[in-house]
Amino acid sequence: MRFAPVRTAAPGLWRRVPPAIFPPLLGILGLALAWRLAAQRFGLPDALPGMLAGGAMAAWAFATLAYGAKLARRPAVLAEELRILPGRAGVGAALVCIYAAAQILGPFAPSAARILLILGLGAHLIFWAVLIPVLLSVPGQGRVTPAWQLNFVGPIVAVQAAAGFGWTGFAAALWWPMAAAAVLIWALSLRQAWREDIPAPLRPLLVIHVAPVAMLGASAAALGWHGVAAGFAWALVPVLAAIVLRVRWLTEAGFSPFWSAFTFPLAASAGLWLAMSYTAPGWAGPARMLLVVASLVVVPILFLVWKSWAQGRLAVKTNAAIA
Repeated sequence: MRFAPVRTAAPGLWRRVPPAIFPPLLGILGLALAWRLAAQRFGLPDALPGMLAGGAMAAWAFATLAYGAKLARRPAVLAEELRILPGRAGVGAALVCIYAAAQILGPFAPSAARILLILGLGAHLIFWAVLIPVLLSVPGQGRVTPAWQLNFVGPIVAVQAAAGFGWTGFAAALWWPMAAAAVLIWALSLRQAWREDIPAPLRPLLVIHVAPVAMLGASAAALGWHGVAAGFAWALVPVLAAIVLRVRWLTEAGFSPFWSAFTFPLAASAGLWLAMSYTAPGWAGPARMLLVVASLVVVPILFLVWKSWAQGRLAVKTNAAIA
């Protein structure tokens, strides 16, 4: 694996904010949603999920402001960001964060949450308009990666938000193309994995493939498609078991910002099982355990990745573009 030479950012605030700050942020937003659902389902005090949601939203607002300032300084930096894998994964996660933030905001400011969701969908369309030409033009970057799930299937989180806002027709119409895109990416990725060895540093990214399973199920539950939701909930059982059995292989290269790939899939999986426990109480026990595991994984990874950002190392490690 070859690394690009170290680049130095020109003086100025937030010129080199790394998109890699967003994947663990997406994990903490998903965790806040899961804890809020757990509090409603099991009659827990609202204090913990409330504090977690407040902290997650504050972190999201700060990260969005910082990265937005970078884009405002030089909008063309987005295309440069998307030329490399960490950039594509990070920007994709940033867009999905908007949908998760809209869900968290919904009970407190419904109108603002709906506007935020619409803005997120509009931003995703712009993102695709920039991303697709980059993938087609940059040599070697058109191959399928797990980050494609964030890039092209990310709006599945908007389906769950829209269903919660009562936009069930729109949500149902969006669910099907997202499901088709997820299946296509799974199939292409499986074919690539069969033919190629996956370098150890990139293996954690494979866990991103779990997120669409969880979110297709969670959004189906929000739409009242309980049979479909149950199918995805059961599909998570062997998938999560495989992650546990292969965790040493997945983490062989040691900690890196790519470990953020563990965060949102675990939080989303816990959210799906919690949603299933409303109609099938047998899911309650596994949902509690998975929520605890997700909490023990998401929070430390967010801390370590953002600590690296604060120390100025994350942008260098992920070769973030400079505005």
